[in-house]
Amino acid sequence: MPLKRYPTVLSCCLCVSFFLPIAAANDSANWTQWRGPNQNGIAQASGLVDDVKWSGGSGSNIRWKNPQAGGISTPVIFNERLYTIVRDQPGTPKDAEKVICLDANTGEQLWENVYNVFLSDVPAERIGWSNVACDPYTGNVYALGACCLLQSMNGQTGQTLWSRSLSEEFGMLSTYGGRTNTPVVFEDLVIISGVTTGWDETARPAHRFLAFDKATGVLAWITSTRPLPEDTTYSTPIITTINGQDVMIAGAGDGFLYGMQPRTGKVLWSQPISRRGINTSAVVDDNGQVYTAHGEENPTGTAMGAVVRIDATRASLDSASAEVWRTPELTVGKSSPLLVDGRLYVVEDSSHLHVLDAETGNEIGDGLKLGTSMRGSLIYADGKIYACTATGYFYILKPTEDGIESVYKSRLPRGHEVGGSLAVSKGRLYLPTTEGLYCLASEQAEDTASGENAIASTLDAQPRPAVTDTTINHLQLIPAEAIAVPGAALPLRLVAYNAIGQRLETPANATFEVSGDGRVDADQNFLASSEVVGHTAAVVTARIGDRVATSRLRVVPPLPWQFDFSDNEVPMTWIGARYRHEPRKIDGDPALVKITTIPKGTRSQSWMGPTDMHDYTVTADVKAAVASKLPDIGLIAQRYTLDLMGTNQQLQIRTWPAQNRMARSVSFAWKADTWYSIKFQATNEEGQLVLRGKVWPRGTEEPDTWTLTATDPAPNTQGSPGLFGNATNAEIFIDNVTVAAFRPAASERDDR
Repeated sequence: MPLKRYPTVLSCCLCVSFFLPIAAANDSANWTQWRGPNQNGIAQASGLVDDVKWSGGSGSNIRWKNPQAGGISTPVIFNERLYTIVRDQPGTPKDAEKVICLDANTGEQLWENVYNVFLSDVPAERIGWSNVACDPYTGNVYALGACCLLQSMNGQTGQTLWSRSLSEEFGMLSTYGGRTNTPVVFEDLVIISGVTTGWDETARPAHRFLAFDKATGVLAWITSTRPLPEDTTYSTPIITTINGQDVMIAGAGDGFLYGMQPRTGKVLWSQPISRRGINTSAVVDDNGQVYTAHGEENPTGTAMGAVVRIDATRASLDSASAEVWRTPELTVGKSSPLLVDGRLYVVEDSSHLHVLDAETGNEIGDGLKLGTSMRGSLIYADGKIYACTATGYFYILKPTEDGIESVYKSRLPRGHEVGGSLAVSKGRLYLPTTEGLYCLASEQAEDTASGENAIASTLDAQPRPAVTDTTINHLQLIPAEAIAVPGAALPLRLVAYNAIGQRLETPANATFEVSGDGRVDADQNFLASSEVVGHTAAVVTARIGDRVATSRLRVVPPLPWQFDFSDNEVPMTWIGARYRHEPRKIDGDPALVKITTIPKGTRSQSWMGPTDMHDYTVTADVKAAVASKLPDIGLIAQRYTLDLMGTNQQLQIRTWPAQNRMARSVSFAWKADTWYSIKFQATNEEGQLVLRGKVWPRGTEEPDTWTLTATDPAPNTQGSPGLFGNATNAEIFIDNVTVAAFRPAASERDDR
């Protein structure tokens, strides 16, 4: 089959590829999500490998190896197709990230979906931190890129069905740490989380969970945890049923473990686990007991790390702590716990494996020292536990009466590091390494996960609770957030749920109110006033009896835009701006000030509008406060930054600052306490992208020529305009921001 490449397509259309029988969806031969069909690292399989000869040849048990599929992401497998995330064309001007699809039987690559990394501090070595999730009912796959680009892709062809740029739309952070979350598919939703800095009331950073309609990409709900978390994290949610209610359980950046209704986002309970973010995923037994772990400071005391048991059957927001036991000083911050037959297997960051009694938390035996570090998580299959350390030691372990023993150990070839976890499908092990993806299988491998022996996913295996309560307890207005364009209809949809989050038939007697410029028509479309010229906000409220749902809308008119801050406000609709800026009079005139006193927020980006914008010019007047060092001040256009660099005394155009795959700079001397006008233009011209920037003292004549011009061989063809600033060294003053559609002047046409 020929290789297929698909670029990112930013759209939100109803586009579902194909539907599969439920039997296929429930077949645990398919490893459709990180940690498998039950989200617990357990596979029903037999005949798995007992040893591996990494040099290949007779008896090696290596079915195939694909060097191009190497990386740190954990693969998923569905219908004999394997999906994973890797880096594309490393070290070249087209360095990027991609989702690839392989034939799970042969390792042959079937398609790839390549997308740029933009406006992100993630280093290239941490590309592919997230994992693909597969929807077994449609075959579509979902992936969150390193720069927080969430995509839905056709699993057969790789074509992008819809995508959402979570940084530009919700202010999701993409940091140097590279911690990127993994999507979870539940019914008609795909759920993702991360630390975001939104607009208006969500401007303060918080770890937030966002649920999108898996077919259209429309935001169904968004839920915040406590504000100002210490960390970005990568704890993948798990979904189970407790007390007859579907519950999503996930760790957050604020150090709490949360239980939430997956259909509504309603928080059911929260438990303090750590003072910093939680990166591991929890496991749950059949009795509603939740086991989680972390490697940071505990809520009290000085001990680092712990394994914790929570009784989720009695946890609530109103009750006392549901913590049952805690084993401090076990620093389990990367590898998620494995629960098998009443025993909890946990691996510390130092790679020491411990076996705990799940009932008491007491340690069984002395455990095992597996190596120096471990990032992946254990899996259990064929009566054995499989593990691979970060430095490439491959282990096969067996539980014993006294704890655990190692029955096989080998070392991967030199240079092979392991950041992901193993996956299992049809008697095969799939091992991701930095130098390639391995398929391991013995001659005796059998698929015991189909036919009469098939086990369904955790939710499907349990009887679905019947809907006995038809009382409306919760309303959901979809989209929960969106951009509305004056004069264009934005469809709204109202959904009703009972107290345990089961969907009900929505009555037709809802009433709608609008706070802001706009109205809701008889067909439940929001219509922003066509007379709106500035950026405003509207809140739509739907009511049925005493139940209320709201939708927050940013009303953004077509270009041109102008912001002079004369209303003494930070624009409410700007993403990532209000918490980090404040209005102030500078030299007697109103201006915007990027302040220096925001923890972890002095270097940041903000965005003004839709992500499908292209071919426009952004301008602003800027000044640096007097300080020992100059700050960096910049504009954003079409996913590129024009940066007036203070310490380096340069003007730079770039798109991926941590990698600088495309960066052009010129020397430019400038000083504090002086106003400058800065102009940045992005245009798609004759098949290539042209980026132009210029800076000049405010009040003087604008230069005819551009200070800096650049092109990109792997262009970003669209993106929201915005601001960049690093105010760590000094405050930044901003005034007279404009965005206008590209209108080439004669001098600009000549200077390309």
